[in-house]
Amino acid sequence: MTTVPAPIRPRYLRTPDAAVHLGLSPRTLEKHRCYGTGPVYHKLGGRIVYQIDDLDSWAEQGLRRSTSDPGRGVVHPAKRIDGYTAPVRR
Repeated sequence: MTTVPAPIRPRYLRTPDAAVHLGLSPRTLEKHRCYGTGPVYHKLGGRIVYQIDDLDSWAEQGLRRSTSDPGRGVVHPAKRIDGYTAPVRR
């Protein structure tokens, strides 16, 4: 009788895989990282990686039961939240 080994679940996901996990585009996840509005990440050498539990807990902040539910937290859009507006190019 042979036993089938359990599949190994990755501890970390790189940006493209993390974006798929969250249902976002990789570019949106990159913007969240730049603006400080996204999930926490680790930098290993030159690579950005996310723990799956960190992705899930960040997504949980946006959980709502109804439109009037204030929820436990806020998942901000992928843009600056400090009131800065970029100069207009003409």
